[in-house]
Amino acid sequence: MRANEYYRSRFGCKVYKLALDGGMTCPNRDGTKGTRGCIFCSGAGSGEFAEPRCGSVTAQIEAAKRRVAAKVGSGKYLAYFQSFTNTYAPVARLEQLFTEAIFHPDVVGLSVATRPDCLPDEVLNLLARLDRVKPVFVELGLQTIHPETAAWIRRGYPLSDYDRAVSRLRALGLHTVVHVILGLPGETEQMMVQTAAYVGRSGAGGIKLQLLHVLENTDLAALWRAGQVPLLSLEDYARLLGRCLAVLPPDMVIHRLTGDGAKKDLLAPLWSADKKRVLNYVNRYLSACAAAERERTENVF
Repeated sequence: MRANEYYRSRFGCKVYKLALDGGMTCPNRDGTKGTRGCIFCSGAGSGEFAEPRCGSVTAQIEAAKRRVAAKVGSGKYLAYFQSFTNTYAPVARLEQLFTEAIFHPDVVGLSVATRPDCLPDEVLNLLARLDRVKPVFVELGLQTIHPETAAWIRRGYPLSDYDRAVSRLRALGLHTVVHVILGLPGETEQMMVQTAAYVGRSGAGGIKLQLLHVLENTDLAALWRAGQVPLLSLEDYARLLGRCLAVLPPDMVIHRLTGDGAKKDLLAPLWSADKKRVLNYVNRYLSACAAAERERTENVF
């Protein structure tokens, strides 16, 4: 199920995400586990499209609403704390931020991007309490299940942390969305499909499938310039998406089929900047695959 369908069925209207900046950092940046972040992570902590901090959370929400008003029309919003690790702060600070967001009259739910190793009991209890007010979605940056790749991207936690986090979030009834990057160097297509299948079996409710792209001012950019980072073509990416989607449970919510950075910072692949073209190509490819599968099934019977 695509995210738009899921949100409409759950909330009864079109729902848009407002990306917010909670002013967090990350254990991969503050010296706890590292200082340079994940190899692909920008200086904005993957929050290039987050509304700049401008006083209160309410002020951010209102500014974000104005910015998207021309293209969204009517609907409601998810308050999406996107930049860096959004449970990596004292629980009193998190409660202040999240409570202000979730009680905004135009906000129907809260989405929190974080890491599996940054969900202590007191934070989980806070998220569970807020979920009784309005739905809470927790987004986990997994990227890959393969330990060699995880070490290369400097993820900073073992797969067991992910397993534990998903199990605990599911026990609390919280919808978990897992981020996966396709095209990480050194991984075969089969390895990437294995990651998608693992996420599908893990108990997560949704997945974001993300193309590896290279942004300026990241360590990945230096490796790409040195010729050490091969990137996928649009055609190869669409084929890989088809394989990954085929191994996911039918009821898993697909929250993203691609992704891109801010155009001013995007170095490669440049085709990813044309999101409309990318999504049109992907949708045509997936529709053709579905039609071929129906024809094959009909011929069998």
